[in-house]
Amino acid sequence: MRVLVVEDEADLARALARSLEEAGFAVDISPDGEDGLFRIREVQYDAVVLDIMLPRLNGWAVLEAARRAGVRTPILALTARDQVADRVRGLNLGADDYVVKPFAVVELIARIHALIRRSYGNPSQLLTIGELVIDMAARQVNLAGQPVELTAREFAILELLTRSRGAVVARATIYDHIYDEETDVLSNVIDVHVAALRRKLGADLIRTRRGEGYIIDA
Repeated sequence: MRVLVVEDEADLARALARSLEEAGFAVDISPDGEDGLFRIREVQYDAVVLDIMLPRLNGWAVLEAARRAGVRTPILALTARDQVADRVRGLNLGADDYVVKPFAVVELIARIHALIRRSYGNPSQLLTIGELVIDMAARQVNLAGQPVELTAREFAILELLTRSRGAVVARATIYDHIYDEETDVLSNVIDVHVAALRRKLGADLIRTRRGEGYIIDA
């Protein structure tokens, strides 16, 4: 899953990005509101962590403009302002959640996971397909009661296809959701990861739609 962090405090942004990457997310960083709004409009992120006190365009304005533009990406507002009126304002402008600084990174990550689960229409952290059980929070996979070791990228692809179950997901969409803008990979990397998933989880789990992409419809 791919997350955008809009935060002008460089040290905090880098630290948060590292923590999110360790949790399995692909992360982009934006240093100000104007750049953040552009990215939110142009890139299909799974979630956005948006600071409110930003240069060039504050978080309130970013929220309002993004929602007016029809962006439905889950947005978590991150701010030092802890007054009830501020939280109400953020939620009314379109924030899906609100976290006050200082915060516990583990809680922030849990909230991001929860937002993504709800955005895909499945609030549970456990997804089951036959004998396959996927724990999204713990990032663990079991097949017929036995643990299966997946790489971070393999898990990210499995998560996206499972959350989009019943719908074809294009290769370009998969790429956009699991790699950040700094990553340069070979053009067939998605096919390689899907082949590995089939070896580990069964050849029939992920189906190829020629010229369209991949689908899990079991």
